Amino acid sequence: MAMNALPRLAGGQRDDWLAVADALLGAAQEHATPGHGRIQFPGDEGGYGRDVDGLEGFARVFLLAGLRIAGAEGRGVDDLIAFFARGVRSGVDPSAPDRWVRIDEHAQAKVEAASLALALDLTRPWIWDRLDETTRARVIAYLAPVVGDDTYPQTNWVWFRIVVETFLRSVGGPWSADDIAADLDRHDSFVRTDGWLADGEERAFDHYVGWALHVYPVLWPRMTGAAELAAGRTTADVARLDRFLVDALHLVGVDGSPLLQGRSLIYRFAAAAPFWAGVMAEVPSTSSGRLRGAAARIIDHFTANGAPDAAGVLTLGWHGPWRSLAQSYSGPGSPYWAVKGLLGICLPADHPVWAAADEPLPVEEGDDLRAIDAAGWIVSGTRSDGIVRVFNHGTDKSLPGARTADSPLYARIGYSTATSPLLDDLAWTEPLEQSAALVDAAGRATHRTALEPLGARVVDGVGIASSVSDVHWVEPSPTGHRHGAGLAGEIRSAGRMSVHSLVRGPWEIRIATVDELSGDLDASGLRLRMGGWPIAAAEPAHLTSTGAAEARADDRVSGIRALVDDATSQVVVRRDASPLGAVAAVPVLSWDACVGVPFAALVSLAAEPVETVATLDLDETTGAALVTWPDGRRTRTPLTDSGASRRAHRHSRARSGARNAIAKEQHA
Repeated sequence: MAMNALPRLAGGQRDDWLAVADALLGAAQEHATPGHGRIQFPGDEGGYGRDVDGLEGFARVFLLAGLRIAGAEGRGVDDLIAFFARGVRSGVDPSAPDRWVRIDEHAQAKVEAASLALALDLTRPWIWDRLDETTRARVIAYLAPVVGDDTYPQTNWVWFRIVVETFLRSVGGPWSADDIAADLDRHDSFVRTDGWLADGEERAFDHYVGWALHVYPVLWPRMTGAAELAAGRTTADVARLDRFLVDALHLVGVDGSPLLQGRSLIYRFAAAAPFWAGVMAEVPSTSSGRLRGAAARIIDHFTANGAPDAAGVLTLGWHGPWRSLAQSYSGPGSPYWAVKGLLGICLPADHPVWAAADEPLPVEEGDDLRAIDAAGWIVSGTRSDGIVRVFNHGTDKSLPGARTADSPLYARIGYSTATSPLLDDLAWTEPLEQSAALVDAAGRATHRTALEPLGARVVDGVGIASSVSDVHWVEPSPTGHRHGAGLAGEIRSAGRMSVHSLVRGPWEIRIATVDELSGDLDASGLRLRMGGWPIAAAEPAHLTSTGAAEARADDRVSGIRALVDDATSQVVVRRDASPLGAVAAVPVLSWDACVGVPFAALVSLAAEPVETVATLDLDETTGAALVTWPDGRRTRTPLTDSGASRRAHRHSRARSGARNAIAKEQHA
């Protein structure tokens, strides 16, 4: 099937889902080695080398094949069964030229081993049970080194060992009850409020919450023999998933785009996986039609925009190829974690979900405003333009008290389904878009990691999220390790800054105050700079006026307008900085810095420019912000809560400081 002929899944039937899966499988098989043990997709070698690339390609595609074979109950997929059975035999044959990289040869094999184990379990009657005894023994020997391995990063990686040891247990191989118990305990330590989990001890809230930390607790109990191991856990895991999905549905744009935030965005429609997990777990709060519809929209977003490409391959990028979106370790097989978004094809044809009608996304039904307390986010979705925006005052992929450069994937003030953070080299050393920073005479901007969250909540129809940071300049150390977190380096403190975001619809009132400066540093020569939303296109239009700046392309307008006098306005243009267009434009304001003076701006992202000026008055007695919004509504919002969030942060900071440092993050 030609890739531009892939069926749309929204409103489609089960056969449409199978057609998309079959197209991906067929194209992938064309890149298999003669023994089928590796799938070597075209493209430059990944950060871990060509051998790892080949294993990664096979394991991730095999997972999709496993879903397809299981959903078909082995009928009508004989060629697929034969192809991947041959690949397993070759992969574990020590003398085969396309053997799999062993777990004791490279840590990445621990990740891929989980996909291999899941696929082998899914296809047990049709592949595992028919393998010869020598091959089965070799598979067990290949997977066995995970047992007792204490070098797994304490992140979503714990699930890779749980899955592999569960499979080993089911086939008479070695396993450790202590390993599984320890990994489950670690998973439980990631649990935060309202069904959210952090990917490790860091404040890492991203798509891994859904496509890993909520998906594996649903898949794992369904593995052979796992029900006994999972006894007593499932109810709580499903309840957390149920609550998480209530928020997750509100993070999908009307065009099906997921939020462009966090690492591993090249996995694209893996973002649909938690919705299918909800269907499989039969969560009570959301209908299967709404969950399937959300998953369909996400996949359609990518298949309609160049992923897969004309040859049927998922490239390193978002829509089309864009290597800078990937992490340093990523190879040409990495994007195939996207197959998790097709998880539902493992459900049989008579499953009720296939008869359910798709239901609309929340952003289609009306404007939406909500707080996600765990992540420190205010979420604002607007029906008029279908954009979902997140205002971030709690996520920076860092431990409390750490000092690094800001990661553009995590530490910006705003993320959305219609914009991407800048991701060129400069973006990793200079916060610009969606930032509030001090800029010195040499043009160097401060960073806010690690920020101190002060809470996120909705008060009388206004979202309010706040944070305080010990802002600092960073001279980054040279590194080839680019796993999504901010860069380490030499730190020079600048002082302390508080930032508040008041949110209604497409608008944010951003208030930044330099609370104090460090040491003998004075404000002379310092500027306080605010950056707005980045607009990317072939050539976005932009303009400035006194105290205002704007960038626009197609049906997206990013604006920033000063609510405090004496602002300088400009639009900063960057080329090759965004996966959404060749040129990105960021509207920017700056003022001469002054300690204790609140600087404020109206920041907007909408389909139309903001024509009406907002006003802001700060009540110094009550600490409230009195705002007249562009639509004329007047609101009064306290800028901080009672202090409970600050106390909770201090408690978390002390608790984190007492723990051992977690293992260096690696590739998932």
